[in-house]
Amino acid sequence: MKLCVVTGTRAEYGLLYWLLKGIERDSELQLQLIVTGMHLSPEFGLTYKEIEKEFTIDKKIEMLLSSDTPIAISKSMGLAQISFAEAYEELKPDLLIVLGDRYEIFAAASAAMIARIPIAHLHGGETTEGAFDEAMRHSITKMSHLHFTGTEEYRRRVIQLGEQPDRVFAVGGMGVENIRRMPLLDKNEFEESINFNLAARNLLVTFHPVTLEETTAEAQFSELLAALDELKDTHLIFTKANSDTAGRVINQMIDDYVSVNSYKAVAFTSLGQLRYLSALQYVDAVVGNSSSGLAEAPSFRIGTINIGDRQKGRIKAVSIIDCDPYQASISQALSRLYSFEFQEILVRAKNPYGEGCPSTQVIETIKRADLKRIVKKKFFDLDI
Repeated sequence: MKLCVVTGTRAEYGLLYWLLKGIERDSELQLQLIVTGMHLSPEFGLTYKEIEKEFTIDKKIEMLLSSDTPIAISKSMGLAQISFAEAYEELKPDLLIVLGDRYEIFAAASAAMIARIPIAHLHGGETTEGAFDEAMRHSITKMSHLHFTGTEEYRRRVIQLGEQPDRVFAVGGMGVENIRRMPLLDKNEFEESINFNLAARNLLVTFHPVTLEETTAEAQFSELLAALDELKDTHLIFTKANSDTAGRVINQMIDDYVSVNSYKAVAFTSLGQLRYLSALQYVDAVVGNSSSGLAEAPSFRIGTINIGDRQKGRIKAVSIIDCDPYQASISQALSRLYSFEFQEILVRAKNPYGEGCPSTQVIETIKRADLKRIVKKKFFDLDI
């Protein structure tokens, strides 16, 4: 059985890693890997080179233009869909596996649907009300035939979208498996790997544009930097924004800030999964609006300062502090983070996305599926 997996971002590849390994090691399966999007961009670190150290890449699909305007993103999606159609014609996969909600994944799923290739979708049913990823994710769900969700609530939401319950499986968050199975760096190894010393207090900062809002990236990130600048004896590790609309604005602001504050701040286009998860062992919180602050950080019993609406609607652990994208609100959240009361709460934090190894469940479910019979879908109506 030829299983074709698509990855377009560093974060998504990290979530897919153990699933890719499991497919590769299974004698009944053949892994086909398509790499696209940010992985092929010098601006975002050419991360396909890291993938090549672990896996054979069957196809590289160039799609990103040298701009992050709405027009450029739409053109990138069009280029991607053309190239995915050509890749599927050559590879002839039995099943496409995609994760999440980004526009490159939407293009990959669209081409597969038209080619009558069954699709397995990971992490459907989630909501992100501040980003157009919300609509992308639910659209990918409707194009897909097998569904693997992070929680039981998300499973119910996929069924609510009309998907047959016996094709929707709550397996837990894919990122949690990395935490369980990846040997992480100790403190000295981590500091050496980033060429930066940790302080008494440390924060990991990841902020992406809120894509359903216009001209807010610069303003919101300025508010965040102003709040961070008030902190004393605190070191900051920045990871840069994705290739979303206005992402380049944030990345330039990070570079400018770090150049002036190199004694207390460092920035990376991509930490990679090992260094990112290792960082979560030693920082006090993830600050920004990345999904990792909700999906992975709770497993380390550290705080998350979740800013604005980008992740609005997701299931959250007690370790999440929501705040508005204004300096005063962010500063108030940071004060709460270091309060005795909140530190006591962190001791009891549990990750709502589970603590298991979902890749094994995904592979075994796919192997049992009758892929020839699932392309035609029947809408499942809830009893209302």
